[in-house]
Amino acid sequence: MLKRLYEWMLEKAGHPQATKWLSGISFAESSFFPIPPDVMLAPMCLARPERAFWYATICTISSVLGAVLGYAIGFFLFETIGIAILEFYGLADKFDLFAQNFNEQGWIVVLLAGFTPLPFKVITIAAGSTAMPIYILIAAAIIARSARFFLVAALLRFFGPPMKEWIDKNFAIATTLGGVLFVGGFVAVKWLI
Repeated sequence: MLKRLYEWMLEKAGHPQATKWLSGISFAESSFFPIPPDVMLAPMCLARPERAFWYATICTISSVLGAVLGYAIGFFLFETIGIAILEFYGLADKFDLFAQNFNEQGWIVVLLAGFTPLPFKVITIAAGSTAMPIYILIAAAIIARSARFFLVAALLRFFGPPMKEWIDKNFAIATTLGGVLFVGGFVAVKWLI
């Protein structure tokens, strides 16, 4: 099923309404959709490098708005829709333990999940179900999602097809390392002050 969704998204990247599809998928991925918008963002940036940063802006805004939907699912509909989404990802059993400590370090988790391949929708639902202040979710989502999407756009804008090949091969490692370094900087500052 995921492979078919992936191929469908690649097809939409070449669609005349590709920016609308990119926006919709970026929105949905933050609350329930399983495939990240990078699948569309990359070929769109390669096809029109001069619009790469516009595409990253669309991804960022739509993704943050989708995070608010994920928060609402967690806050208002956790027992019905929220649990169903967690079960789809095989995380329902582990969620209670995760949620117990979520709000203590939740903003760091949102930053990390927003930048890396961690399922961001699980984090946005967790933020709502644990009543994390929504402004923290929004601020962390803006920082993490813009960093992720603008990094992808910049690499593809300036380095083109060889960078896409490298990102495709090493996406999980590259974004996880970048996320760890990014959050590590915040942790280091906290310990130093």
